[in-house]
Amino acid sequence: MNKKEVVSGIFLIVLVFVLWSFYPQENDKNDFSEKIKITLRQVGNQLLLFNQDSTSLVLPIKELETDKFQISFQKELSFEPSVLVAIVKLNLEKSAVAENYRVEVIECLNNEVSYSYEINADEEKTIIPCAGRVLPENCYTIQIKFLQKNNPKSSNRYLLYIFIPILLGIVYRKYSDKKSNVLKDDSKDSKTVLGSFIFYPEQNKLVKKAKEIALSKKECELLEIFIANANQVVKREELTKRVWEDNGVIVGRSLDTYISKLRKKLQEDDAIKLTNIHGVGYKLEIN
Repeated sequence: MNKKEVVSGIFLIVLVFVLWSFYPQENDKNDFSEKIKITLRQVGNQLLLFNQDSTSLVLPIKELETDKFQISFQKELSFEPSVLVAIVKLNLEKSAVAENYRVEVIECLNNEVSYSYEINADEEKTIIPCAGRVLPENCYTIQIKFLQKNNPKSSNRYLLYIFIPILLGIVYRKYSDKKSNVLKDDSKDSKTVLGSFIFYPEQNKLVKKAKEIALSKKECELLEIFIANANQVVKREELTKRVWEDNGVIVGRSLDTYISKLRKKLQEDDAIKLTNIHGVGYKLEIN
């Protein structure tokens, strides 16, 4: 076997393994489907909480066709499209299952699309129409089509990705290491879904439907700490140190005053409670 045949053989092996690695495996499909259903159920639950509905159900998530899923609800609901965009984005980013998807809000009775948008890893291809108008209370289904999904890979395929560049280097006697571009979240408006609120720490505000609730800088700092430690007791000493002492000022009753103000602003959502743990500190309880 001459040198040319050896090189051709190596190239053929590399090509076969590359094609095999990108061929969708049945287990990958099932894992993706089950993970998406869990994620979309969480999306539905958060939309209900936004409507101050903690009793009605999110109906079973349906897979309408390959990579297309539907969220249905037991009761009618109303929401602002921007809230839907934020909730879907936060949950899909957290589960890391897809970057490119299209969302349609469909009325149950006439099957008409009330609102739709598309998210793409390439921000120039992202299409989000004006989302400031609240959709009236009605029966809706939400259909999400995944245009390109991030399928889990087996450990064997991870090894394959390591050795392919080495084998190609043998074939071409030249290997160029290219660094992949990392998508960064340059969003200036970072936000957190908190029950029926959306918290914008950089803008010092809470948003509930179309209503904005301004927060002072100290209230915002306290709420960030509580969200990071949701359903856990945060000691008074830690709150005082992080919010006041670092600025060189400690006022004995300041913490209680700001906690009281913050509690009043959160009281519109029964699923959220800012509880005083006597002699210890406070706890943000989220049901």
